[in-house]
Amino acid sequence: MALAHRGFSLGGLENTLTAFRAAWDLGFTHLETDVHATADGVLVAFHDETLDRVTDRSGRISRLPWAEVARARIGGAERVLRFEELAEALPDACFNVDVKASPAVAPFADAIERLRLHDRVLVASFSDARRRAVLARLSRPVAASAGTRTTALLAFGAPAVPAGVLRRFLHDVDCFQVPEGQGRLPVVTPAFLARSHALGKQVHVWTVNEAADMSRLLDLGVDGLVTDRADVLRGVLEARGAWPPA
Repeated sequence: MALAHRGFSLGGLENTLTAFRAAWDLGFTHLETDVHATADGVLVAFHDETLDRVTDRSGRISRLPWAEVARARIGGAERVLRFEELAEALPDACFNVDVKASPAVAPFADAIERLRLHDRVLVASFSDARRRAVLARLSRPVAASAGTRTTALLAFGAPAVPAGVLRRFLHDVDCFQVPEGQGRLPVVTPAFLARSHALGKQVHVWTVNEAADMSRLLDLGVDGLVTDRADVLRGVLEARGAWPPA
């Protein structure tokens, strides 16, 4: 699986419609994004808690009304996207959505229900509580990836936990989306991959931008790569006869 991280923009226009369309035009059907909610409950596709890093304005999104956030320009040029607008602009795309903060839980679940996105989203979050809070609000199951604590259990504690217990604990998890390592601790190891696959779960690695690293991880047996360099990943997969991806 090939996932375009916040779309594709070599100019830093992350999480913009221009970036997502660029990834789509390259052939990426799975797009990674993040969501926050404004003070008045509007769900936006945006990574940071604040506008400061990538826009010409400042302030914490959760404390600003949509009318204020809408005035911000990413890279001084591109407007902040409402998540609903993104889903409607690319009606055939699938979205890997990282729920960044608790205020986004209810608006995101509402968007999934209202737009009938159940088959088009994967719910992700570093927080298992946020992920589960979204899932609990939905009328039917959607794909989901494990949070940090659940991933740590499998990566570092699984040998001591019976497989049956793990399966029950991971009943609402479809994949593990992880960095290759955390500090000095390797996460994506042959043992981690074997345990994940034995439980029927995929492993997606983020954020992989070098061709050599992409090839090495694919050879190791990972199921997906999340990248800022959609162009490079496409080239690697084409060379392996694996484009378009499944």
